[in-house]
Amino acid sequence: MERSCTHDICAGISTYAPHWVKTNTKRFPRARLRKAGGELAIGDVLSIFHGEAQKADAKAFARLMDHLKEVDEKHSTVIMVQVENETGLLGDSRDGGAAAEKRFNSAVPSDLVTALTADRDVFRSELKWAVESVGKNSTGTWPEVFGRSRRTDELFMAYHYALYLEQVASAGKQAYPIPLYTNVWQNYNDDDADNNFPVVVGGGDNPGDYPSGGGVINVLDVWKIFAPSLDMISPDVYLNEYSSSCAKYRHREQPLFIPEQRRDEYGARRVWVAIGSYQCLGCSPFGIETLEPYDNPFKKHYGLMKQVSKQILQAQRDLSSVGFYFDELPTGPDAKDPSPAQKVKFGSWHVTIERSFVFGHPSPGFGMVIHQCDAKFMLIGAGFQVTFKHESAPFTGILRFDEKEAQEDGSLKTLRMLNGDETRSGAFCIMPSEDPDYGGFPISVTIPARTMIAEVEVYALEDDEA
Repeated sequence: MERSCTHDICAGISTYAPHWVKTNTKRFPRARLRKAGGELAIGDVLSIFHGEAQKADAKAFARLMDHLKEVDEKHSTVIMVQVENETGLLGDSRDGGAAAEKRFNSAVPSDLVTALTADRDVFRSELKWAVESVGKNSTGTWPEVFGRSRRTDELFMAYHYALYLEQVASAGKQAYPIPLYTNVWQNYNDDDADNNFPVVVGGGDNPGDYPSGGGVINVLDVWKIFAPSLDMISPDVYLNEYSSSCAKYRHREQPLFIPEQRRDEYGARRVWVAIGSYQCLGCSPFGIETLEPYDNPFKKHYGLMKQVSKQILQAQRDLSSVGFYFDELPTGPDAKDPSPAQKVKFGSWHVTIERSFVFGHPSPGFGMVIHQCDAKFMLIGAGFQVTFKHESAPFTGILRFDEKEAQEDGSLKTLRMLNGDETRSGAFCIMPSEDPDYGGFPISVTIPARTMIAEVEVYALEDDEA
């Protein structure tokens, strides 16, 4: 992924913001956080219910984009720009300041009512409550239409944050029309939580514990409608189930980009799902500079992807690939596999992908299967095996299975023809791990991974005696 540029003023007051923004609260008022007993605390974030912040932010961003165009348009070093950072309000589900209260207790804007009324089937289930509320009563204040609840507060903040970022993003895009996105601090305690950390680490499961009004899945539709200058609303994926996050943020067929994610091997394995199954434009591990190149897991994974980037990009265009990973397999008699086999259908072929066979303890795995054409497939990665079955023929076999090596021009050269032990006598195609566990068996029937690239052609036979 090429470098991107981050613009960060709104969500929290940046440490790089000029002191006149931080100290001039008359021109740039702060959000007010509602505390017990009706007390209002000053938040460490600008209120979005006053016009000066938006104007100044849009002006500054337009100037930044104008500068980028001036110095970089011919080089395209910067290929996209992030607008703000993890937008939203922490510490409360909505701003409790006077200006915000006035908006909250005024009529729900007609453009939001119209949006919620039109194309009802397009909205995600998480926002259907608001669609139903408008269907029953489309006029009145926010609490009159939607009720008094945290989700109403979140919808209120999301609508106004989306308008704010649209003002900023559209000003920048007029100056230099390259892709723009904003990133999202997700709810790390939702149904798809993927962590064993204390809730406080991710912020909790209520708006305000995570940034209320940000582009979380609850209000993603609102962001897509009211911030059209943003090409992507992009999830930061740390403590959520990775595949689920990818699927959610392809909503409304928007492109997927992961601006922040885990930088360890656990996170690196997951980029294969984003790239292979959800046509992700790129995955950016946060804090990657804290790792040395020699033990950086992304060096291996991205290095392999680079070798076959030509084939991967074509597969993304054709929607002809699936990505996957297999995490560490626990030991013990009652241990359950955290990464079950995957099944997918390409044309007439049913494809099953699972951990690679070993006599000892199976290793983690990762990779991608690409359907090239007809009965030909490309296998990329390590620690997995693939079986094929034709949808109607009673017999499916392996016609050829070749280990490939990528050339500088992106073409592939055959290194070895794989047979016998590499296919378990024709049962399946093994893409072994780098260090297979032979479990004490004296014969090395599973070779260690080498190039991690292979091509296979399968065939099917009808039952002539039937």
